[in-house]
Amino acid sequence: MPRRVAIKNHVHEIRLISRRSIAVLVIMIILIALLITRLAYLQLSSHDLYITLSKKNWLDLIPLEPTRGLIYDRNGVLLSENLPVYSLDAIPSKIANFPKTLADIIKVVPLNDNDISQFQKQLKQHRRFDEVTIKLRLNENEVARFAENQYRIPGVFVKARLIRHYPFGDNLTHLLGYVGRISLDELTDIDTSNYSATEYIGKLGIEKYYEDELHGTVGYEQAETDASGEPVRVINQIDPLPGKNLFLTVDTKLQMFAESVLGGHRGAIVVIQPSTGQILALVSKPSYDPNLFVEGISSQDYKALQLSPDRPLYNRAVRGLYPPASTIKPFIAIEGLDSGVIDTAHTIFDPGWYQLPNSTHIFHDWKRHGHGVVNISRAIISSCDVFFFDLAHRLGIQRIDYMLDQFGFGKPTGIDIDEELNGLVPSPAWKLKNRKQGWYPGDTIISGIGQGFMQVTALQLATAVATIANKGVKVTPHLLLAVQEANKSPELQNPSRVPPIKLNNPNNWNIVRQAMEGVIISPYGTGKKHFGKVGPYSVAGKTGTAQVHNIKNYNSNEDHENQENLPEKLRDNSLFMAFAPFDKPQVAIAVIEENDSNAAGIARQILDYFFLGPPPPQREDTNAITPKSQKANENPVDINLDSDETDIDH
Repeated sequence: MPRRVAIKNHVHEIRLISRRSIAVLVIMIILIALLITRLAYLQLSSHDLYITLSKKNWLDLIPLEPTRGLIYDRNGVLLSENLPVYSLDAIPSKIANFPKTLADIIKVVPLNDNDISQFQKQLKQHRRFDEVTIKLRLNENEVARFAENQYRIPGVFVKARLIRHYPFGDNLTHLLGYVGRISLDELTDIDTSNYSATEYIGKLGIEKYYEDELHGTVGYEQAETDASGEPVRVINQIDPLPGKNLFLTVDTKLQMFAESVLGGHRGAIVVIQPSTGQILALVSKPSYDPNLFVEGISSQDYKALQLSPDRPLYNRAVRGLYPPASTIKPFIAIEGLDSGVIDTAHTIFDPGWYQLPNSTHIFHDWKRHGHGVVNISRAIISSCDVFFFDLAHRLGIQRIDYMLDQFGFGKPTGIDIDEELNGLVPSPAWKLKNRKQGWYPGDTIISGIGQGFMQVTALQLATAVATIANKGVKVTPHLLLAVQEANKSPELQNPSRVPPIKLNNPNNWNIVRQAMEGVIISPYGTGKKHFGKVGPYSVAGKTGTAQVHNIKNYNSNEDHENQENLPEKLRDNSLFMAFAPFDKPQVAIAVIEENDSNAAGIARQILDYFFLGPPPPQREDTNAITPKSQKANENPVDINLDSDETDIDH
């Protein structure tokens, strides 16, 4: 039977082919549309991104370090400078074997343990393509030797840079502070892009507080590089903006003289202008050389500073906490008078001791047989403890704390360095919280003479006595006098004002101020022996002696009275605060001397220097400015700050 042949359906085949062709065409159109969209995105929307990535194949963006601003005193004396040096740097990404590279370097340039440890520390804090310093200072011979052998040590090179230097060494450390290498903790708090070319940052003092002004703004250099990544030529450059220069309120001659008269004793001195709050001198001794920290102090040297019993790292002027002792009495007196608890006619009899009602405890006066009949003026002049025991008991701790708070005790003064401590004005609430004990009447009694829990700083004491000098007008102590941008004149900074202390009876200022003048000129004034005949300027002040140990640990009260019988660290601290001249105060001063009794004598020498000029030639010329780097004063700055308060009139 013949086989049946199927007849083709041409219409169906045509339709099938047409559908398939249309589907393929649609798919092709979609793919072409996607391709065009992608090309448009790459060529238009992402043009800037990809042109930058393309340039990175042959261009390198190199950050340029800004020049750090300089620091001058009020008279244009350079206190903090930038010295040019050669350093040995490395780019970690270009070093295959670090131990071998260090071994090769040591054959050419000597490295000590501190250089190596600092380098290894910096490696952990930087990216692999950042420049890291191996050795900060190279001499000319080391630069020449390395240049001859550089081809054998890839990834390592010599770089010219500026480093911070403090020409006066340890003389102004505690107010200037210092710069040091940026730590890991600091990297989280700074704008890393602005520090991409900088290894150093302010650590303490003015250098830290005004870091933003001093640092400047990073610049960039667009350089063409070869196959090995080495720059061939510069295509474009954005210059860095240098940091601002700062002019401080400090007078360097006065500062150095104050340090010299404190001698080898531990202590603090603050000299302030009552009318403006400008700090003329801020001394803390002993001190240390800040240049050690710039280059990276060795662990051995740092440990020696930390373990020193004299605590040279401690800024005693703003962090040293001391019982104010009798220097607190004028402030207690102001509250007693202004609250009406006492008046100028009020007197007590001082037999040499004081006893609270219904108590067996005896509080002794510093003068064994007492002062007899005393009023408020006589009590300040002769520093009668019994009068202020009684006054404190009458006032109560709340009113005492209120007045001390008005004068700024127990809180920061607002000075422009970060290290300041609050001090302590104790209260019943404070004692309950911190000592888990109730407040006793005896706590109030000893607060009246600045003992017990009360603690103040030398800066607080100087600021408070300046307020008395101003009859209640308060100023914020500060160190910054003027700021100078590049190629511009210095601009004076306006002092910060705070609300004044207003008394119910303004004449109470005169009563206390005149009594403080009596401390200096009265035959029974506690400051008389240190000042004698003052001369052409008048002074109002107050002495203080703070006990630093319990005399019951020693053989007798005579041992305490004769301080030479005690080990030095157990001798009393001496304090003194003053302002001068009496009628129109130009200066206020606070001196705290640890374990010695000459705070008033030190203040006398400083005031003599301020008003009368340098001491006679037969004395050692301690006031001469002799920086440890003579380059500091080769080009003194000619500064005109257009202010009557700018220069000290000696």
